[in-house]
Amino acid sequence: MAQTARRTTRTIRNIMPASPQDRPKQSGGSAYWSATRRPLTCLIFVIPLLAAYEAGVLYLGGKDSDAFRGGADAWLRGGLDYFGLNRPWLVPTMVVVGLLIWHVAQQDPWRISLGMLSGMLCESVLFAFVLVALAQLHSYGIKSWQSGGAPSAAIPAERAAALAVVFLGAGIYEEVVFRLCLLPLCHGLFRSSGIHPALAAFLAALATSLAFSLAHYVGPAGEQFRVFTFAFRTFAALFFAMLFMLRGFGITVGTHAAYDLIVGLVLINPS
Repeated sequence: MAQTARRTTRTIRNIMPASPQDRPKQSGGSAYWSATRRPLTCLIFVIPLLAAYEAGVLYLGGKDSDAFRGGADAWLRGGLDYFGLNRPWLVPTMVVVGLLIWHVAQQDPWRISLGMLSGMLCESVLFAFVLVALAQLHSYGIKSWQSGGAPSAAIPAERAAALAVVFLGAGIYEEVVFRLCLLPLCHGLFRSSGIHPALAAFLAALATSLAFSLAHYVGPAGEQFRVFTFAFRTFAALFFAMLFMLRGFGITVGTHAAYDLIVGLVLINPS
């Protein structure tokens, strides 16, 4: 398992451009840039979101908590259930253990800074607003916002809480599946075919972004296919892939969750 983790680490490093933070001596901004991408820092940043999601699902759903699980979380649990591994704690445990194995494989220091976590939160919100602005520009270009730009309406508190839980889960587990797992895997496959690293990174980002977008229209809970939503989700996934390569897993999760919360609870009428 350690050898597999080291290979995964090398693959992830290969799809992230070399930069000054990879040098032995760091200070100031470069030290922050490097530390916020480390697996342990990402884990500590993501754990509150993961805990809030899992607690929210259990609180809102009770014995029927699976009804509040959707998307990538449901896929992961369904795959494990196929093999008889249907423990409710197994998926979040796998995320935590996976990041810890990655941390050990990289031989990173066992220390973090609360200031760095605050900076990661600020970055996540900032990048989320950037994506919101890009989404608005895209919607103006298409002359619609999803189903026609209906004005937002007040959301009942109970429904808002349920939606917030769903959006947190999407931000975490979609990034686990499509960026943390599939993106390095696709990059490794393209590199094994002899493709240049930069082109392999682009193709991996594009392939996983198309898969991310298509996944929203598959299965009994899938949406009706629309060119606008498919095109924007592909663009958003490319945005998240770029963030993952440049700023790491934690900030990508934070950005995805913040974007979904802003759009789903504020900008679009979800009823």
